Amino acid sequence: MSEGAESVNQQTAESPPPGWMPDAAGDVFISYASRNAAIADALVTALERQGLKCWIAPRDVAPGSLYADEIIRAINVTKVVVVVLSEDAIASPHVAKEVERATAKGKPIVTLRTDTARLNTAFEYFLSASQWIDLAAGGMETAFGKVETAIRRQMAPTSAVVSPEGSERSAPPRAAAANRKFSLIMATVAALCVALVWLAIDKRRSSRRAEPAALSAAQPTAAPGAAQPAPFAPPPHSVAVLPFVNMSGDAKQEYFSDGISEELLNTLSRLNDLQVVARTSSFTFKGKDVDISTIAHKLNVGAVLEGSVRRAGNTVRITVQLINAVSGFRLWSQTYDRKWTDVLNVQTEVAASVAQQLEGKLTDEDMERIELGGTKNQAAYEAYLRADQLGNLADDEKGYRAALKEYDRAVALDANYAAAYVGRAFMLTDLEFYADDPKSRRQVQADAIAAARHAVTLAPDFGQAHLVLGLIFETGLLDLSDAAPEYERALALAPGSASVQRNVAPFYVEIGHFAQALTAARRAVSLDPQNWASHETLSVVSYYAHRYPEARAALQDAETLSPGSHEINKWLTAVLLASGENERARQLCESTATPLDEGTRQPCLAVAYHALGRQKDAQQQLDKLRALAGDNAAFVYAEIFAQWGDRPAALQWLRKAAELRDPTLPTLKVDWMLDPIRAEPGYKAIEAQMNFPP
Repeated sequence: MSEGAESVNQQTAESPPPGWMPDAAGDVFISYASRNAAIADALVTALERQGLKCWIAPRDVAPGSLYADEIIRAINVTKVVVVVLSEDAIASPHVAKEVERATAKGKPIVTLRTDTARLNTAFEYFLSASQWIDLAAGGMETAFGKVETAIRRQMAPTSAVVSPEGSERSAPPRAAAANRKFSLIMATVAALCVALVWLAIDKRRSSRRAEPAALSAAQPTAAPGAAQPAPFAPPPHSVAVLPFVNMSGDAKQEYFSDGISEELLNTLSRLNDLQVVARTSSFTFKGKDVDISTIAHKLNVGAVLEGSVRRAGNTVRITVQLINAVSGFRLWSQTYDRKWTDVLNVQTEVAASVAQQLEGKLTDEDMERIELGGTKNQAAYEAYLRADQLGNLADDEKGYRAALKEYDRAVALDANYAAAYVGRAFMLTDLEFYADDPKSRRQVQADAIAAARHAVTLAPDFGQAHLVLGLIFETGLLDLSDAAPEYERALALAPGSASVQRNVAPFYVEIGHFAQALTAARRAVSLDPQNWASHETLSVVSYYAHRYPEARAALQDAETLSPGSHEINKWLTAVLLASGENERARQLCESTATPLDEGTRQPCLAVAYHALGRQKDAQQQLDKLRALAGDNAAFVYAEIFAQWGDRPAALQWLRKAAELRDPTLPTLKVDWMLDPIRAEPGYKAIEAQMNFPP
């Protein structure tokens, strides 16, 4: 059902079968506009008479539950989605959201078309691969029979499109490292807002170019009398670079095989016509026996590049092959037997060959992009690869310093190695959180800025250099006006970089540019679909944009990739409180079974208890938090007092947060918890100090 609240008062034409109870687990989810309720109800009756269990609103919405929640859950668990497509459905934003959600979850879609209304761009895109059945072609009974046949074909395991395997059960190494690093902050600061800082400092440096699939102007049609299986139709020029296999017989050489793969991925991502899956997603298949077709479907790519590296003494053999994921045929393969000192040239050759196979052309400008930010010094390159591996695995100060040492070695060997200076700047932003005092912290920030600016000087068109500089301005110096042009430049130079999109999205939220933030966050998900941090970023952006159902849906996707995550549960509590679901928030935060740290549990309960009229209990939770965090949670205290209606106390703690340069301050303008004090002169003065860009 697609029309939200207006549909609540409508009744289905057919009564539910005896013994029926509301249930989110249906074989078929029916998406329709309220004006097409009669057709939808008749379809449900016909399908359920044939033994197919349908989910349709409002019939299957549990009493007292939220429509959006029930719809999301129903789509998540259904086997097939049927869209009753009409002029009204095309005009309905609710139907559009259901179709988009179904597509994102990989659900087969069967389209029952009731009229010839012209599709808008969104429906052309999301329904281009679905099965279409024309209601007018042979009448309602015939059309319903075709719908049933199409549904059963999609449900049959022998004819279904290859489905991805179960999602990975843990966060990728770099995301896990960032998560553990963030926990150090959260030991003293509640996570309702500070988690945004962690998202902004997510530094995964895999970059790539990605464009959405071309939209066809022609509307899809189905052959009369037969519904065709939905084809696998990945975006054109899309490719995943799998981690190369280390054939050297020496585990210590793993940094090199992984590094070659990642550098090829980053190199290809700089080419404007290619869409390259981010490292975090492609590396989830490392060491797993998964066939190419499954990988391609899971990553939604048309080609897969795989290979192996064997190093022996001063020689190296690199074998690569490019496979067409749709046909299964090998497009190109090559074996390179070279001296160790010639490895950099091999990387350039492989990137050029892959690009030519996928694009059919390679310009001089493309060749310049391939070598952007790089080095010709073999020893510097090796040090850089070691630094990258150490940085990916680091989760404490010792690990970050080990990576920094290798980046320092790389720039000592080649003072013009822009990518190494970028890596150095990223490591310093990690180490900033381990500085013992403000003076040490300022020194680390100064070193990071110097490294980032030098990288920009060396390679002005290197998007990652602008990204790290913007990141330092935003999260280190709290200078949003200076951060803005750097982020914009990074976005312009590296639109296919998942890390750029993932970092720019929270920044746009902070300055109130919600549409741009949502676009960037959704793009990060498409570029890096197997990274739970991408889905969490989308949730955070949706949360601050006051799109709470979408925030919860993104959290569900993140939970699939990283079950039991404290971070995900932190944001779920924030979404519940923002939605006014205080009782549910209380239950979640009180339960010891919920994975939460005390820095989240206590402020959650302080707000929920107050809203439920339990002020004494709320005060006890605040007292516990203050005993744990001291002044370090000043911003969170301001939020709590603002929600309690104590404006003087809220402003007092907000001033303290500004004095301490609390890293959460960039969320000042969009934090709903501070709404009660926005009209206060004290609040306006602090907002002015933040120097938000227009």
